[in-house]
Amino acid sequence: MTGAVLAGIDVGGTNTKVLLATPDLEVLDRIDLPTPAHDGGDAVLDAAEAAVRSLLDRHRASLAGVGVGAAGVVDPTTGTVLVTGNSFTGWAGYGVTDAVAARLGVPATLDNDVNAFLLGEVATGAVAGEPDVLGMTLGTGVGGALVLGGVLFGGPHGAAGEIGHVPGFGDTVCTCGARGHLETVAGARGIADRYAERSGRRIGTHEVAAAARAGDRDAQDVFATAGWGIARAVLLTAGILDVTTVVIGGGVARSWDLLEPAVTAALAAEPPVSGAAIRVEQSVLGADAVALGAAAQVRRVVLGG
Repeated sequence: MTGAVLAGIDVGGTNTKVLLATPDLEVLDRIDLPTPAHDGGDAVLDAAEAAVRSLLDRHRASLAGVGVGAAGVVDPTTGTVLVTGNSFTGWAGYGVTDAVAARLGVPATLDNDVNAFLLGEVATGAVAGEPDVLGMTLGTGVGGALVLGGVLFGGPHGAAGEIGHVPGFGDTVCTCGARGHLETVAGARGIADRYAERSGRRIGTHEVAAAARAGDRDAQDVFATAGWGIARAVLLTAGILDVTTVVIGGGVARSWDLLEPAVTAALAAEPPVSGAAIRVEQSVLGADAVALGAAAQVRRVVLGG
């Protein structure tokens, strides 16, 4: 029989990942299930609750708290989802933490998925124990988050660390409607778009990566541009905040062999004024990062650390 455990829930537009972890954030078990994203908030939490209860029964464990990481814009203070993309119906405006706490009878927390990703990597991943870190997720778009002084820093408007929507990376229209954001060069959609512009072929990002490894110069150039963009974002953060530790995850980061040469070259060409070495790490938690970071967040509430 297992003692009191923490649950972490990663609510994505396609899949929901639920895990149980010890108070030391050792993962005990996990369940990956489809997200009923268009059936409303109650349906999303019905599925997640059932997975949590199944894991608790499997391990004969009691529950100390539940942390949730969710895609979109959230208000961690009220535990409410504010804005979602087209992947969800009836999720924006949903009071997640109140609903989870009422269902499972334990404290609950909510943060967005990129913040949770970073908290996971700082707690027990690639940058464990680092007090000042920029986290970047390279998925369909580019997400960012900051830990400063060992604490997640959201800024006065909750948008600190959103490096994906910083301008200065060309003039391509971003998904947000503005031009030249980092996302247009380093996100999966931007990589596919740029390759199509250069080659006349529309293929997915994984196929672009395969083409680059096979010697396709257009594909190689697109990834080199993405790596340059990532490095510029890292240098901006180092220059403004003196943060020189970075952890990068997401699907595009799996092609790090294609990104890394340009990242390394750009960082070497323009080192930060502090002279400090910049450390760029890949995520080591993989698919567990968001759920484990959510568990780390609720651990602060129930255990004080």
